[in-house]
Parts: sequence; structure tokens; C-alpha cells
Amino acid sequence: MLQKIFYIFVKIAVLFLLGLNVRRKEWLPSTGPAIIVANHNSHLDTMVLMALMPLSRLKDIKPVAAADYFFSSPWKAWVSEHVLGIIPVERGGADKSEDPLEGCYNALTEGKVLILFPEGSRGEPEQMTDLKKGVSFLSERFPDAPVVPVFTHGLGKALPKGSFLLVPFFCDIFIGKPISWPGDRTQFMNALKERFNALSAEKTFAPWE
Repeated sequence: MLQKIFYIFVKIAVLFLLGLNVRRKEWLPSTGPAIIVANHNSHLDTMVLMALMPLSRLKDIKPVAAADYFFSSPWKAWVSEHVLGIIPVERGGADKSEDPLEGCYNALTEGKVLILFPEGSRGEPEQMTDLKKGVSFLSERFPDAPVVPVFTHGLGKALPKGSFLLVPFFCDIFIGKPISWPGDRTQFMNALKERFNALSAEKTFAPWE
């Protein structure tokens, strides 16, 4: 219930404060197992993607985020788990005896939809960095789960890194064609990078500018 209330407010904020244009929203999966991968420039990224989902499906949509940040204190951990629905992933320096993706495997087994950011951390607005290979392990384990790339533009300016004030700004969400597991990790990562490059190029030719 808390999660639904929170994202109702997020939907209202997105509607009235951001000029949000979503291309091919129908390609977003609301049922799983499935994986949504997006570029990462702002804390708005997760909230906007979640707000695009039907409220009735929120319990099955699971953002994946760094445990050392979102679970660094009791209050952050409570909000992350009960309001945002985050699956924590341990980054470098964690106990190597446990697979950091175990929570993701379990969620996909349960038919959830994951939202993750293969860059690993927030970068400069609309400037993508190298993609981490974690998503390829998920796709290999669940080859029938579609991997849907999403490129966002403007969210890093609407809520810049280190800021807590939302700035009204026109933002675009470009949703790409799902990628299937090709049987090879390098081939998968190359395909994902190419798909992101194609989506980012769409911004140049957006007809509303």
C-alpha cells in the first residue's frame, strides 16, 4: 500500500512538473520474468520507470540497486525495501562466497520484472559509460526473459546528482526492442551496447524538437 501511495505521488509529479515524452511505452514489460535495463543519470530514473508501470503490477516490479548506498542505514533500508521495493546488490569488497546476483535470480524465478542500470552508477547526463556484465549473467540464467533497453534523456537535468530539488525539464524515454540471449556473453553485451547507441541517436531526430 505504501508503495502504491508513493508512486501515485510520483505519477502526479511526473505529469505536472516534467514534460515527459515516452516512445513505445507498449514495449515495457509489466509481467515477468523480464529485465529492463536503462542508462543512469539521476535518482529519478528508477522512479519514472516505476511510475510508467500499472499500479496493479508494482509489487512485481523490482529495481536493483547498490546495497552499500540504499541499505547503508536502518531508515534507508526500510524505505528501499518497503516503499521502493529494491533488490540490494553488493558491490566490490563484499563477501565473495555469495553470488551478489542471487536476489535477482530469485526474483526472476518468481516471475518478477527487474529494473537495473548496467553502468553501475550515475554518470553525466546522457553520457553513457561502459556497461557492466552483470545483466549478461541474468540473461544467460534466464534466456527466455526479454531484456528491454531504455534510454532516458533529460532526467539528469531534472534532478541533478547531489540535488534534492526537482527542476521542471522536458524529458524523453526511448524504449527499445527486447534483446534475447544469443548464447554468448560478448555477443550479448555488444548487442546491448548497439541498442543503446541506436536509442540515444533517436534523440537527434525526435520530431517534437
